[in-house]
Amino acid sequence: MVSVPASVFLAPLFLLFEALQLVAAERTPGKEKIEIGVLPHDQTPTEAVTVLWSIGILAEGIWALTLITNDVTRVHAGCVLLVTLFGFSTRSSCRFKLVPFVRTVEGACRMGLMVSMLGSAWRAL
Repeated sequence: MVSVPASVFLAPLFLLFEALQLVAAERTPGKEKIEIGVLPHDQTPTEAVTVLWSIGILAEGIWALTLITNDVTRVHAGCVLLVTLFGFSTRSSCRFKLVPFVRTVEGACRMGLMVSMLGSAWRAL
């Protein structure tokens, strides 16, 4: 019998965080704002939002790193980390108009991997 780490069931919390990031990715720069020439630097979030967002990103990374040690969650957690690293490198090197698209795809991939991880963990119980 394979043991499943209890921390895998924090995935719904991180799914909610990812959903909030998708909303923020669409609302902050937004296609319409890009088309009229509004720079995202002019609309920075408050310091509290920035701190909470940074803590959420770090917590998700640490969570995924802790799940790599388990056989049931290793592949999913590794893919979550790879998607994050690939998305970050892509966002930092692409044109500004593509950033919302890259963030949306990146978030959707991470959400799908988390749902799949939950399914695998549930079946392994």
